[in-house]
Amino acid sequence: MTINEIDEITKSQRNSLESRNLGTERQLLPLLPDINSHALIVSGIRRCGKSTLLHQFVEKINKPFFYLNFDDLRLITFSSTDFKLLDKVIVNSDVKLLFFDEIQSANNWELYIRQKLDEGFQVIITGSNSSLLSQELGSRLTGRHITKELFPFSYDEFCSFFELNKDVESFSNFLEKGGFPEYLRTGNDDILVQLQSDIIFRDIAKRHSIRDTLSLQKLFIYLLSNSSQLFSPSKLTGISGVKSPTTVLEYISYFESSYLIQLLPCFSYSLKSQSLSPKKVYTSDTGLIKVSSISFSSNYGALLENIIYNCLRRNTKEIYYYKSKHGGECDFIVKNKKNISCIQVCWELTPDNKDREINSLLDAMDFFNVNNGEIITFNSEDIINSKGKEIKVIPAYKKIWE
Repeated sequence: MTINEIDEITKSQRNSLESRNLGTERQLLPLLPDINSHALIVSGIRRCGKSTLLHQFVEKINKPFFYLNFDDLRLITFSSTDFKLLDKVIVNSDVKLLFFDEIQSANNWELYIRQKLDEGFQVIITGSNSSLLSQELGSRLTGRHITKELFPFSYDEFCSFFELNKDVESFSNFLEKGGFPEYLRTGNDDILVQLQSDIIFRDIAKRHSIRDTLSLQKLFIYLLSNSSQLFSPSKLTGISGVKSPTTVLEYISYFESSYLIQLLPCFSYSLKSQSLSPKKVYTSDTGLIKVSSISFSSNYGALLENIIYNCLRRNTKEIYYYKSKHGGECDFIVKNKKNISCIQVCWELTPDNKDREINSLLDAMDFFNVNNGEIITFNSEDIINSKGKEIKVIPAYKKIWE
């Protein structure tokens, strides 16, 4: 590449960035540190608002900045040697704050970031692949980076975006639409369809040289359509057309690294037992389920459970499901610094499911020696006292997760 080419690309990208509306202030914004000693890295699924968040951040700290988005076809030939040219463009811009989007697309980017930190620059990075970022950060930027995760809009952010009250109606809309900002602005399903296509074909198939893209896509659609359910890699071979359980697990790890899905392990004090137990799968956003699932339209209980998982996941990775020796299952065990929370999710408590849901939660509460538990529902509210323990039944829209 040439200096002029890089300079022209940065100018056009900067104009595009500044022409965008800053939009709804993200809840992660106050948690972003204004520091020079470490690179600030924000990772998350494509189109969840990372660039907008960091635009909000640089506006908040009120510093002149240099911006370059590496996810640009004009930069497809960008190589390691072009960092020298980029340096010259940065020098001409006379700024000390560098803002790089999707920089993991460039080879040896972590060496360059280390160099800029050593030169006294403040560096902010976004990335949409957690695996690539963690591998490269661990090898080259150990102790020199702070990583934050951004997800699509939370329910609070959804209500702020549309100026809605927290109630059953707004939560019902959130349940089906999800939280991708651009999709919420337009209501165009094609945006989410294209997003999935970009991640599956560009970020996964191309990066990992996968030729059988049809099986890759079929596997993802199956997982999407069975969100909130346990899955078995061996059974997925026949369903998806992928030839072996090992390959199925590889593909699933690619989906997870790209933030398309998240896996929930079964709680066990034995790491070996935990790794061998079946996992549950959750989709990163319910809007993706709406536009691509083949069998989800009537399973609102699973949809609600998926939303609750995403709410919990924003705050911690220490989440499990619990399987009792009696066969009951508690949906979420959340480990915080000081306590453990036991949470059950169901659309509504009925005479047919009430005993099962309560007893499964009580089994978990007994195991973890917890006296208070919660059942999150769509619109039911109650307090249940049983065996000396208290269970609060709470409508999802009233629960503050953020």
